[in-house]
Amino acid sequence: MKKNEKAEQMKKRYERLAARVAKLGVVLQGTITERTIAREDPQAAGKEKIYGPYYQWTFKKEGRTVTVNLTASQAKAYGRAIENHRVLEELTQQMRELSLQILEATTEGVAKRKSRN
Repeated sequence: MKKNEKAEQMKKRYERLAARVAKLGVVLQGTITERTIAREDPQAAGKEKIYGPYYQWTFKKEGRTVTVNLTASQAKAYGRAIENHRVLEELTQQMRELSLQILEATTEGVAKRKSRN
């Protein structure tokens, strides 16, 4: 395979990755945590009552951790957006690596010196 053919294949792969990025939808950083609280049941002495589940979204803003309480439907939507963010990060990493390969295949570098040995 010639150098130009390989570069063209890499460019096509890059375009496919970019198309996947465009289809992702909303993206959001953070983590969703499902919490429950166990407390003594006021109506049955010696037994515990479970409250919840409660959903919390935790993320970083300006270097500080922020926690927001969510409804169950919000937790699902936010969870999809967080998953989209993870996919975006993976696709971006692949695009960076592929970009380097494309540039190395399509540009000329500095001529290497001959060894003195």
